[in-house]
Amino acid sequence: MPDISLTVVVLLCLAAFAAGWIDAVVGGGGLLLLPALLLGLPAGTPAAHALGTNKAVAIVGTTGAAVTYARKAPVDVAMAVRIGVAALAGSSGGAFFAAGMSTEVLKPVIMVVLLGVAAFVILRPAFGTAPAPGPVTRRRVLAAIGLAGLGIGFYDGLIGPGTGTFLVLALTAVLHQDLVTASATAKIVNCCTNAGALAMFAWQGAVLWQLAALMAVFNLAGGTLGAHTALKKGSGFVRIVLLTVVFALVANLAYEQWVA
Repeated sequence: MPDISLTVVVLLCLAAFAAGWIDAVVGGGGLLLLPALLLGLPAGTPAAHALGTNKAVAIVGTTGAAVTYARKAPVDVAMAVRIGVAALAGSSGGAFFAAGMSTEVLKPVIMVVLLGVAAFVILRPAFGTAPAPGPVTRRRVLAAIGLAGLGIGFYDGLIGPGTGTFLVLALTAVLHQDLVTASATAKIVNCCTNAGALAMFAWQGAVLWQLAALMAVFNLAGGTLGAHTALKKGSGFVRIVLLTVVFALVANLAYEQWVA
């Protein structure tokens, strides 16, 4: 456990709770949790320790949210796991290429894509409000594995922020799921990618386990509450949170690109 004041520990636990709630509803909790760790850990702490601790905390909240969704939402767990395995492979590939590629070039492109997504969601009020009738075709499942699994998994390994949000949008568009079911499926996919990343960070000794365990309790509480909130409030509520997170992600990327 690093030498951190009680005040900072309390603030980190509150950030973990809020991040768990946001991530369970629509993804994007890392936008809050990772910066909080980077700011809260003592100066000189390697960035890898913040990343590893972030994964150790996030996987607990994500798993709690996934279990809550699986019990009460119509989630095809087997399909979600197939997409998750593909996302794990994609994330590994993204991490491999990350060292030799400038993400600064990609950030403006991602911002444009996100703004386009926001415009689409705003102009299409019915998007994700109800699932499409009839069974999901094999072609759509394969498309989801390719886009939500390999594609977004690759993005997660290469850059990372907003992966959960992209998963929700992709699953809604490709599989015609409502936003609540897409959020539930995204949580299972995230469990797969987080597990792979955490294993790598743990092997490298880059996880602050004591701090992670404490924050994980709050992240689990936030994730479970977020899943219950999404199930209770429905797709309309998730849509509002989705737009909020998308605009927050654009602002965060813009800050990193032109200000920081």
